[in-house]
Amino acid sequence: MTPPATRREARAVHLLTAESAPVRHGRARRADWIRLAFAVFAVSALAVGGAAALTAALVAPALAPSRSVAFESKAREVPVPLPQPVEALPAPTLIAAPALVDVCANPAFVAALQAGDDGGAIAAAGGAESFRVAVASGTASCVPLADPDHLWVVVNKARPFDPVDYLPAPLASPSGLRGIGGGDLRADASSALADMVAAAATAGAGEIALDSGFRSYRTQRSTYQRQVSAHGRADADMVSARPGYSEHQSGLAADVTACTSSCVGLESFAGTPQQAWVAAHSWEYGWIVRYVDGKTPVTGYSPEPWHLRYIGRELAAAYHDGGWGSLEEFLGLPAAPDYLD
Repeated sequence: MTPPATRREARAVHLLTAESAPVRHGRARRADWIRLAFAVFAVSALAVGGAAALTAALVAPALAPSRSVAFESKAREVPVPLPQPVEALPAPTLIAAPALVDVCANPAFVAALQAGDDGGAIAAAGGAESFRVAVASGTASCVPLADPDHLWVVVNKARPFDPVDYLPAPLASPSGLRGIGGGDLRADASSALADMVAAAATAGAGEIALDSGFRSYRTQRSTYQRQVSAHGRADADMVSARPGYSEHQSGLAADVTACTSSCVGLESFAGTPQQAWVAAHSWEYGWIVRYVDGKTPVTGYSPEPWHLRYIGRELAAAYHDGGWGSLEEFLGLPAAPDYLD
């Protein structure tokens, strides 16, 4: 058993206990006071610094303008040249398309057709282009494109003559030009060819001769057969029409060639001064080059720069002005690359 503590020992324990507790409490309180003082100091410093900054901002002189502002100010002082006046652009020229009219409802047009006056019919339709548009659009059912008595007849591998042994009348020999293989032409075509040949000579293009004009059904039959015998049927069909399908039977087609002291064959016509003149000027006399390069899928024939077709001055001018390359396209007909049989 532990003996009771003496008075001196009890007093020592009391003093030790009493001193240790206050020491710990005092240190905590001093730490709190230190943190509080630091916070008050920081707030005071911020307040004083903010006030100083505000005061400096209020009393400081205005800032000098930046370089960009100064540059803009100087730039505004430099006079800027005003744009020069621009001349007005020319207004585009608009070409109105011919109005689509029912030419067959025009009594003057129908009367000219019945009289066989092709020029009068074209005039009554409002001109060659108006006539063409009416026919190509399919609204001119009264215009007989299969009738060989009219200038606008179309004969090709899909459109034979009816009757098959048709004979044109009247026929005439062109005056003032050399004829090689014989061949008259329909009177109006004959006169137009004579005018064209004379104009070519006057222009210095050289002499142009008529190699072949009208061919009857019988003549064409023998001509075609010679081609078949020489080249076979398929090749013959590219260079010669079957009997009853040749434009020469209309009296409106002419094969021409170039001459000096003598005349060249048809195959040598291309590249001559005469051929170049014909290609550029034949339309002025009512003629067109019927089978041109690039149109074989439409016409069914290889190019023939010597084969001319008379359609009259009015229609030929519209053909030329429109840049047409085939009579089928000009009149709105389907292509005819092959025979139907």
